[in-house]
Amino acid sequence: MTSLKAGDAAPSFSGLDQDGNQISLSDYAGKKLVLYFYPKDNTPGCTAESCNLRDNYSKLQKEGYNVLGVSADSAKKHQNFINKFDLPFPLLADTDLEVIKAYGVWGPKKFMGRVFDGIHRTTFLIDESGKIEEVIQKVTTKDHAAQILGS
Repeated sequence: MTSLKAGDAAPSFSGLDQDGNQISLSDYAGKKLVLYFYPKDNTPGCTAESCNLRDNYSKLQKEGYNVLGVSADSAKKHQNFINKFDLPFPLLADTDLEVIKAYGVWGPKKFMGRVFDGIHRTTFLIDESGKIEEVIQKVTTKDHAAQILGS
């Protein structure tokens, strides 16, 4: 779906997390970032993906990765999702779809014979200089950390 690929500069972004804190790509300068886009808080696939990243968070950190999730849910929904599943990383509330569209992960989807616009589950691995290292479009929700860590 996205036209972004390895070697491209990651689109700059800025938005509010679940606590109302401003988060920007520039906050991660000099650090590696797992930027994962997911359709909706508290849905089976998104919960599995987020909990898998939570369960492997220390391994990801050991490899130098920070983790940031993005969906179009509100900050309040994100806060509830984080509290319910004890997620150790921030979630960006992209209610205006600015970041989602900048990364090209918004578009037509099919579900149960219905076509609608939504977020395509996609993860971007961004290096310390703000370049995209890898784009994961076929996300395995229950084992996503292994895809990221290449194990």
